[in-house]
Amino acid sequence: MDVNNGRNGARPLAVVLLSGGLDSSTVLAMAHAGGFEPCALTFRYGQRHEVEVDAARRIAARAHVTRHVVVDIDLRLFGGSALTGDIAVPKGRTTEQMGSDIPVTYVPARNTIFLSFALAWAEVLPAQDIFIGVNALDYSGYPDCRPEYLDAFRRLAALATRAGVDGTQQLSIHAPLLQLTKADIIRSGTALGVDYALTRSCYDPDDMGAACGECDACLLRLRGFAQAGLADPAPYRHARATPA
Repeated sequence: MDVNNGRNGARPLAVVLLSGGLDSSTVLAMAHAGGFEPCALTFRYGQRHEVEVDAARRIAARAHVTRHVVVDIDLRLFGGSALTGDIAVPKGRTTEQMGSDIPVTYVPARNTIFLSFALAWAEVLPAQDIFIGVNALDYSGYPDCRPEYLDAFRRLAALATRAGVDGTQQLSIHAPLLQLTKADIIRSGTALGVDYALTRSCYDPDDMGAACGECDACLLRLRGFAQAGLADPAPYRHARATPA
């Protein structure tokens, strides 16, 4: 990672998309370990798993993030997803089923919306780097988690801002988890001191924030911890057997 854009020896700023989940919390730690000063950006977008927003606040505070912005947008106006509309969250799916198609938990254009906000903030800070916790291996086949999507957004960013056009910003989008398994992500974060007890990943938590243990996000998370040889410290509604 190029960290030479800092001024007077200070750490260069980087915008980190922080949802409060396992992946984004690991990326926050990676950005800091890579020599950046993370500026965290969290979205309250009408998701049913809004407990993640509270988790993001705790994680940012634990990581001593001095700039943490929570943006309110309401994607429930559009619906089209089990996370923002009146659609049941799939439960108990196998790995094969998760990889067979784009699931109903896909939120239309969500990463494009999030990265656009990150791009705007990066131009103002100014920052040359954006970190995002997308993953193309141990995840549910979302189109906006693919390497070709990130490459396309990088090209867009160079054309979309005044800083990009006048050459004062050479934006880099970092996706350090892109080709890691969930177990590898957990091992990396554990080595960096990430407190996964603070993180929340469930698509359908209860009112107290306890995870269902049955949605795709829970099953992938539980399997990742098992493969990493660790216990998941997050709260679940019921004791869960390790997914096969």
